[in-house]
Amino acid sequence: MMAAMKIALIQYNPVIGDFAGNIARIADWLKKARAADCQLAILPELAVSGYPPQDLLERPAFLDDQDRAFAQMVATAHGIGIGVVCGLVTRNPTPMGKPLHNSGVLFADGEVLFTTHKQLLPTYDVFDEARYFEPGSGSGTFRYQGLRLGVTICEDIWNDTSLFPHPLYATDPVAAMLAQADTPVDLLINLAASPFNLGKGGIRHKIFANLCQRHALPLIYVNQVGGQDSLIFDGGSVALDKHGAVVAQAVRFAEDLVVVDTATWQGEIHGAPGRAEAGQETGEVCEALVLGTRDYVTKCGFSKVVIGLSGGVDSALTAAIASRALGPENVLGVALPSPYSSPESLEDAEQLAKNLGIDFTVLPITGLFEAYLAALAPVFAGAAEDVTEQNIQARIRGNLLMAIANKQRRLLLSTGNKSENAVGYCTLYGDMSGGLAVISDVPKQLVYGLCRHLNQSREIIPFRTIDKPPSAELAPNQRDEDDLPPYPVLDAILAAYLEEHRSIGEIVAMGFARPMVEDVVRRIRINEYKRKQAPLGLKVTTKAFGQGRRYPTAEGYRETVLP
Repeated sequence: MMAAMKIALIQYNPVIGDFAGNIARIADWLKKARAADCQLAILPELAVSGYPPQDLLERPAFLDDQDRAFAQMVATAHGIGIGVVCGLVTRNPTPMGKPLHNSGVLFADGEVLFTTHKQLLPTYDVFDEARYFEPGSGSGTFRYQGLRLGVTICEDIWNDTSLFPHPLYATDPVAAMLAQADTPVDLLINLAASPFNLGKGGIRHKIFANLCQRHALPLIYVNQVGGQDSLIFDGGSVALDKHGAVVAQAVRFAEDLVVVDTATWQGEIHGAPGRAEAGQETGEVCEALVLGTRDYVTKCGFSKVVIGLSGGVDSALTAAIASRALGPENVLGVALPSPYSSPESLEDAEQLAKNLGIDFTVLPITGLFEAYLAALAPVFAGAAEDVTEQNIQARIRGNLLMAIANKQRRLLLSTGNKSENAVGYCTLYGDMSGGLAVISDVPKQLVYGLCRHLNQSREIIPFRTIDKPPSAELAPNQRDEDDLPPYPVLDAILAAYLEEHRSIGEIVAMGFARPMVEDVVRRIRINEYKRKQAPLGLKVTTKAFGQGRRYPTAEGYRETVLP
């Protein structure tokens, strides 16, 4: 029979490198766990430093400061009277390999009782752990108060050969650990910092349930929560019994503590399991973007933002997310009508601001635009108008918005979506200006879905904004579809090419016209230089522009297209 113990699953929101703040927040959570009569608390991966600390790990002072903070944390937990399993950066004592380990430690009564190291170090997409860490080896088991714990770290449970037909690693740490254990393991524990993307919740649940059923063991999974640069960690910490049934569940996209009792293997259900149905995924993305925006803005030291409101869906969605994330009193919307802006767009921008309760101002740019044209007239003499004049308008807007951001100590949020960014339908130093690109990983069709989601209970984003044909309004009677495929078609091609890595031929075989597919791929390629200079964006799909997509800018590869 499993030893009786109450265990707290603590998912908290760290600030990378804020050691004093992090251990203070952890101490508060440990007090709550002890008040709930818990004997053991479990924290996420790299809980002391926050994940991912990236090249801060190359600074000896950073590591020394973490060690001092951890020592204080061990002493604090001793005073509270609780054991803790925690993620930590530790030093590699051997003369070979990378200098650090991504570790899990168990400490109680003022001392560290057990340490194990992460074995599978991901280097795909946004992950680059092999840059810093040496992989661990050996058994990660330890007996604590009569309970034999098997401790793993994040990726260590993501190489189940029964689920993945092409495993990324040669070993399965869980299977190896259980084979090496001198005595049977009672409970599997996984410390994680696993970022959100669409569809990932279902994959996680499948992995967890299969792991429990395959080894006939219960599992506790504790995940980091919060936004960190482009990444959004959704929490969703969970405990499952040996049959794979969920017995305790933390909320997603917020800090939380849930308790599970090993005597009865029952716990608290605070949130729904992370297996969103198709219709729920839009709501998940909305929560993720709100959390990512709030944390990026505040962790970077800002409290207020400014947004250019065009009267279109993209800026409306960005403003709505910012209002939820930071409070409407901290959001300023600015309309910057040009000679080609419709009266309806200005009306829609103002109505949106009223619906959200945010501050709103209007700065017409016609006079500035005419001054630019006059100044450039000698250089442009004899040249026909083209996209240059459109870009001038966008850059005037970007300049004015940045001036407001500087003067009022606000962060400028850019409003471009993934579909536009992919094909370069955006202006460098214009509408791409800003400190955070909130919806840069949101395809246009999902933009519309998010707008409708926000309007479920009342009209927040004006219905006219959603229903009208999208337009940059930088030229007379301009429509996006004059230059781009219809967005449902464009988004399908982009998903196939960017996220599924399909070839041009494969996408054509899906039913899309070859010239259109080739043109979209060409645009993706030639606009790489723009995206390299874009503000950081929040990641919600499986493949976002940014650190997880590493393509050369100067290159000569052209895909062979067979007839």
